[in-house]
Amino acid sequence: MSKVYSPDDPQFADLGPERFVLTQLDESILDAKFETKPIGFFKDAAIRFAKSRVSIVALIVIAIVLAMAIVGPSINEYGYNDQNMDYINLPPKIPALSKSGIFAGTRVLQNRRVDGLGDTSRYPECCIVDKSNYQVINGVELCDVTVDYYKYSGIDDDVYFMFGTDYLGRDLWTRVWRGARISLVIAFVSVILNSTIGLIYGSTAGYYGGSIDMVMMRITEIINAMPTVVVVTLFILYFGSGLFSIIMALVVQNWIGTARMIRAQFYRFKNSEYVLAARTLGVRDRTLMFRHILPNSIGPIITRTMVAIPSAIFTESFLAYIGLGIRAPESSIGVLLSEGQKVLMHYPEQTLFPALLISILMIAFNMLSNGLRDAFDPTQRGA
Repeated sequence: MSKVYSPDDPQFADLGPERFVLTQLDESILDAKFETKPIGFFKDAAIRFAKSRVSIVALIVIAIVLAMAIVGPSINEYGYNDQNMDYINLPPKIPALSKSGIFAGTRVLQNRRVDGLGDTSRYPECCIVDKSNYQVINGVELCDVTVDYYKYSGIDDDVYFMFGTDYLGRDLWTRVWRGARISLVIAFVSVILNSTIGLIYGSTAGYYGGSIDMVMMRITEIINAMPTVVVVTLFILYFGSGLFSIIMALVVQNWIGTARMIRAQFYRFKNSEYVLAARTLGVRDRTLMFRHILPNSIGPIITRTMVAIPSAIFTESFLAYIGLGIRAPESSIGVLLSEGQKVLMHYPEQTLFPALLISILMIAFNMLSNGLRDAFDPTQRGA
């Protein structure tokens, strides 16, 4: 058992003041100052987002696609619906790459008679690039002939189409980038409307709660129970096929998920101390909702918005593919895929480019949304 020091105790008689030495008499003992400035929520999220290389690459890819959707259709002189029956189903050709055999405008003609290859009326001069797969059938020598399809079709050397043409001689480069523009416009406008409606509806239900919340949520369940295809069909029958009907069809149900998410965020924060203090001081409900509670939910809102964009692009393309969305001659990714699959076996490039574009968009937006989700995760702050 330890003993308490007492100057009268003989055991501690030899412990005088001279036995004790005070240290740090000339030093100021204070808390160390922080050398770095405080970091706000958005700056911290930006720093974490910048560490995700995959998300940065995805952002750059999306920016390039957006730029091409804006300026791509005007790069050449062909309109998206300019038809020329002399240019039907031409393969892709880019003069700068043709010497390397990439986008050279060639096509393989199968089972052609060898003795007829010298006929210049059928095979113009210098149009034959290669001959392969020789075989004899019923005494007739045949082979596969790779030809410069532009020369084979009698097209001038200064005429070329970077993505080829379709069955009506329309330039696929212009149609692909215009289709990307249409699909992105539909996606962005519908997502903005969904987020706005969902934000107002969900914040009202979450803030007031009680019977108001119960009635509002029952309404969302009734709307969400309607089949999407039926809703789209009704809008097209009433408003016709076009941007307005497709956007409205995407908006009428898709805002419900945003509303439910924001409602949950309001239930989470509305009983916080700072909200109760503001209410005690007489702050109005609208100010409480949109200046005190909503800023704390901005991270999940941004993340959900970015996730909703690829979903909207895919939905629009699917509806156009099955004939319920944008219709020809207007161009969208779904319309191009629908037209390209009809000639997939003979002219696969007409399906390749729109399929590649929608795949890039879907992957890039999903990678970007994953990066934003991690960046705005409050549990990762300072990581």
